[in-house]
Amino acid sequence: MIETRHLYYFLAVAREQNITRAAETLHLTQPTLSKQLMDLERQLGKQLFIRGKRKITLTDEGAFLRGKAQEMIELMEKTESAFSEADTAIGGDIYLGCGETAAMSYIADIFKQIHTEYPGIRFHTYSGDADSVLERLDKGLLDIGLLLGPMRREKYDYMNIHKKDTYGLLMTKDDPLAAREFIPIEQMKELPLILAQQTFLGHQQLEWFGIDYSSLNVAATYNLIYNATFMVEKGMGYALCLADLVNTEGKRNLTFRPIRPELSVDLYIVTKKYETFSPAVKLFIKKIKDI
Repeated sequence: MIETRHLYYFLAVAREQNITRAAETLHLTQPTLSKQLMDLERQLGKQLFIRGKRKITLTDEGAFLRGKAQEMIELMEKTESAFSEADTAIGGDIYLGCGETAAMSYIADIFKQIHTEYPGIRFHTYSGDADSVLERLDKGLLDIGLLLGPMRREKYDYMNIHKKDTYGLLMTKDDPLAAREFIPIEQMKELPLILAQQTFLGHQQLEWFGIDYSSLNVAATYNLIYNATFMVEKGMGYALCLADLVNTEGKRNLTFRPIRPELSVDLYIVTKKYETFSPAVKLFIKKIKDI
């Protein structure tokens, strides 16, 4: 069985790409750390590092272990935090995963209220698409997901927080369409679009709204809307995104126009079914329900 210390040692070397620097951060001697790494490779029967004169790089097996080791360390720390809560007033950690949504302002208000009442509670947010959030929920690395609906998968529980996100097009202020109050949905097929990768890959179904993917002219995709703003400013196309994610009141040449008929989705708190929550997570869920 892999020892926890070996995982910490391995991650330090993977991060520093240098055994001497990693040994310094771990307060170990370089020979001691080298021996521990060789012991780990011998135990796994795989070469984890390619040892160069100035730099250490990971093999494919090493890159695989890095991801798994980080997940294991996070899960152990999260578990220890949950047990420590039993000895004090409500404290510990809450891990929430979400995509880009203006509803995080609402969630932050709840975080602030809880932290004021229970300063021992710490909050950790993970930003990612729905697939990565659900994957981390499955692995126990997150307590809660905040995701767009409609969505139903049998192994999760869903709680509608009665907030919604509305889609529209981000464009330059001097674009002819910016003179309109809204953009007709049928006009989308005439425009070069910049879509979120989740939408482009079909994980956020535009079919919900009767939109045929094959009829769209997709010029580019994005993962974070901030990066997409630069493509919009350069005239590459119109970014399909959610309202209130981009500040269009500043100096940048950007504006947002909603789509009509309205394209909107509800937001849900998502948890694993039959999950046993820590007192801190139970408190957060109760706050959500009570508001």
